[in-house]
Amino acid sequence: KGNLYCGIGINEVWKWDCRMEKPRLLSADEIEVKVKKVTEKGVVALLYKTARVDMDILDETYGPENWQDDYKEIKGNLYCGIGINEVWKWDCGIESREDDEGNQKKGEASDAFKRAGFRWGIGRELYSAPFIWIPAEKAGVMKAQNGRVYTNDKFTVEKIVYNEARKISGLSIINTTRKERVFVWQRA
Repeated sequence: KGNLYCGIGINEVWKWDCRMEKPRLLSADEIEVKVKKVTEKGVVALLYKTARVDMDILDETYGPENWQDDYKEIKGNLYCGIGINEVWKWDCGIESREDDEGNQKKGEASDAFKRAGFRWGIGRELYSAPFIWIPAEKAGVMKAQNGRVYTNDKFTVEKIVYNEARKISGLSIINTTRKERVFVWQRA
């Protein structure tokens, strides 16, 4: 499933080559919006994918029986490899902050899996995302008594468009807390 095989025969000796299908582009509902930085003037947001999205796309593109993952710790860094039909691509998870439930290693494993997925082309289009700035009045920016600025608002991708080169060419983001569109961008 998901592979196109081409054979070349010379004097009745056949050599087969497998050309793997490219994973499809991410849909708007598969992309998460994360607030990276909050200032008094607004927020900087990033687009990201989850490891579940990678697993779903691997299953859909290659079949659940045709891929596997493996983890290795090398010099204190956790690496994940994704193997598809015996071809492996590896990447390292970055150090994750430990959450209230002690999920540092889980986060590191998830990061490594997603980065290995990028190496297979899953979600690579996210690297072409524009700088996402949402003004404070549209992002629900507030100031705590200690002077720290923050937002509790949540954001989601409303629509995403890609060009022929698999790069993002249009993007709109909604503040789901306020139920309003807060970011619109189109590549010139």
